[in-house]
Amino acid sequence: MSKGKFSLAILSMLLIISACSNKEDQRSTSKEEANQQEEEIVAVEVDGKIVFPLTGLAVQEGELDQRPVAVMINNHPNARPQSGLHKADVVYEALAEGNITRFLAIFQSEIPDVIGPVRSAREYYVDLSKGFNALYINHGWSPSAKEKLEAGEAEYLNGLFYDGTLFWRADHRKAPHNSYISNENIAKGAEFNHFEMTAKVEPYEFLTEEEVVNLKGEQANKFVIKYDNSQTWHAAYEYNQTKHSYRRYSGNEQTVDLESEEPITLSNILVVEMDHNLIDDYGRRGIDLTSGGKAILLQNGLKQDVEWENIDGRILPVNNGEIVKFVPGRTWINIVPNIEDTFSIQS
Repeated sequence: MSKGKFSLAILSMLLIISACSNKEDQRSTSKEEANQQEEEIVAVEVDGKIVFPLTGLAVQEGELDQRPVAVMINNHPNARPQSGLHKADVVYEALAEGNITRFLAIFQSEIPDVIGPVRSAREYYVDLSKGFNALYINHGWSPSAKEKLEAGEAEYLNGLFYDGTLFWRADHRKAPHNSYISNENIAKGAEFNHFEMTAKVEPYEFLTEEEVVNLKGEQANKFVIKYDNSQTWHAAYEYNQTKHSYRRYSGNEQTVDLESEEPITLSNILVVEMDHNLIDDYGRRGIDLTSGGKAILLQNGLKQDVEWENIDGRILPVNNGEIVKFVPGRTWINIVPNIEDTFSIQS
């Protein structure tokens, strides 16, 4: 038996033992407690429809009380195209080391069958996940991220401890660009570690259809965010007037799902300027997530100059002290060191 299969067998037995030991606890949960938990789930309505809390899109499948899952996803060229990103409700993109960005993908309305490649944690990504009370998924960690996670700041599943069991290595890519996890294995890992996977999810604020039509701003159907002079590290967006959504490109290639080839489609792109500083000789960064500052919000093919604030752990657009609502749909948040140097509208 291979090492991976042996580890998987051990994990499976432990999960069975854990499930048996918890059976009595599960039976002891009273109907009153269950009803109380159900009452805490607040249904959000937009244009008279019950919607998911992080997308504002009508609920057809999935659970309103699904606890968010935050996955560290690789954006090295050898990791593209990624798996599962097209189903993320929210994605934070920020620099890791050098000119390489990394994604923190927040899944709530849908959790894909396959997600990855999964990469290692950094402290500011851990902090961003806490704004959603998300289960954090990573494969490896920096010293400061390790300190945060081991201190209990977020519940997590780390591929360092589940490589070959919950996480697997794809044979079409080389390490460290080949670690993947599935929805099924996230659920197994959560059960094994007694992590709760239902939660009251605080919703974003969304525009109505009428408010979307009446949005104002500077026309910006094409724009680019340059993390480096090389196009490899350019994040470009193009608005489709017919489909009322943005598509994303990296290195002149459209960002699509590896398995389905389905493109990333977005309703909101928020570009936020944050102070960056180097914290070690390896080139790791610290990013100021709390001070607020300049931001650009792109919606419906229009650009608005706004500010950003960290409100209860989430990075949100504000104008004159009021939260600016999102267009229903998926949201991408690009964190940059300087907006003037990185953002430009294309003709």
